[in-house]
Amino acid sequence: MNIPPSELKRIVIIGGGFAGINFIKTLQENIYQVVMLDKHNYHTFQPLLYQVATGGLEAGSIAYPLRKLMQNKPNFFFRMANVIEVQAAEQTVVTDIGHLTYDYLIIATGSKTNFFGNKDIERYAISMKSIPNALSIRSLIIENFEQALLTNDISEQKSLMNFVLVGAGPTGVEMAGALAEMKNAILPKDYPDLDISLMQINLVQSGDKVLNTMSEKSSVASEKFLINLGVNVMKNTRVLNYDGRFIQTNTGLEIDSQTVIWTAGVEAAPIMGLHVNAYQPKSNRLLVNTFCQVQGHENIFALGDVAAFMDKHFENGLPMVAQPAIQQGQYLAHYFKNLFQNKTAKPFVYNDKGSMATIGRNKAVVDLNKKHFNGVFAWFLWLFVHLMAIVGFKNKAEILINWIHNYIKFDRESRLIITPYKKRKFISFTSDEI
Repeated sequence: MNIPPSELKRIVIIGGGFAGINFIKTLQENIYQVVMLDKHNYHTFQPLLYQVATGGLEAGSIAYPLRKLMQNKPNFFFRMANVIEVQAAEQTVVTDIGHLTYDYLIIATGSKTNFFGNKDIERYAISMKSIPNALSIRSLIIENFEQALLTNDISEQKSLMNFVLVGAGPTGVEMAGALAEMKNAILPKDYPDLDISLMQINLVQSGDKVLNTMSEKSSVASEKFLINLGVNVMKNTRVLNYDGRFIQTNTGLEIDSQTVIWTAGVEAAPIMGLHVNAYQPKSNRLLVNTFCQVQGHENIFALGDVAAFMDKHFENGLPMVAQPAIQQGQYLAHYFKNLFQNKTAKPFVYNDKGSMATIGRNKAVVDLNKKHFNGVFAWFLWLFVHLMAIVGFKNKAEILINWIHNYIKFDRESRLIITPYKKRKFISFTSDEI
């Protein structure tokens, strides 16, 4: 990897997500040699991926170069690589560009889409975990309308304009709201010769409430917002299979749709090679102690989605959202500063700052401790919190300008097909195969 030798102890970080970049930003002192590894050379602000997917923002607005974080920081290095495994006994990380030894290892690999073992859904549905995913969704949405213009077959038009989002967590709810706003205010102007009323937006949830990790008040309010926007909220409905055209559900309902966006959950993306007892059963998250150290490995740490950090409020581990990753990244930087100065480190304590989701223009829900907000005030609070969390002044400015323009004009400028999305050909199921 051509990392220069150093007398300083080496910290290797796997992952440039919220945990990794907050560790880098907080550890300012030149007291360790720090090497970050990631398969991309940029950090992605994932909470706004849905806005890229629906044309509200350009992809570059929510991406930040990882190397820029390390400018003017001696002994900080970045290498673009896919990590294959960790050889803990040798204190070595194995990647597709070579091996790298470490004194301390931080695993912050985040999460990946959980298809719950269903290979057909994984093959034909599209997830939204990365910028390429979001751009593919954007292209697919627009391509569907372009294709719908070319046919007089109403059933084919309905299939092309029937969008199904599986999973009513924050991502699914926000995406459904954004699509509904496109249907109501933007697409009729783009496609005046197409009957946009044929467009359907279905939000499918296996449980009995949307936003099931939020309060009852926020759940009820968000569902009302969605219904008022024209979204079909389908609760207690579980998707059993999808062949690229028809969705099979537990209720017996068959949905004809050529676009299924899978937002039904995530699972940890751990690195293999650690002690077998380091992995939490079923979730595969890495078990960590109060100092974020991986069980059975004193010099290996895990942060964010990949870490199963348990406390009295979260017995199965902290929620797989941005805030735990941000706070743990900052905490671990202070931990290593104390370690260098031979000071005793304090255990990590998670500060639950609440949760929020936006459903569209002037519509959002916010839970802050025992207080719950919804409507315009919650929407402005959502805008402020997310704008402040964006990395880089230029990105903040671009996003703010886009939001102001979109609000005034009720428009979205980024409705472009940059790279056409290649659909997989569907193979319909027979009744015996389901």
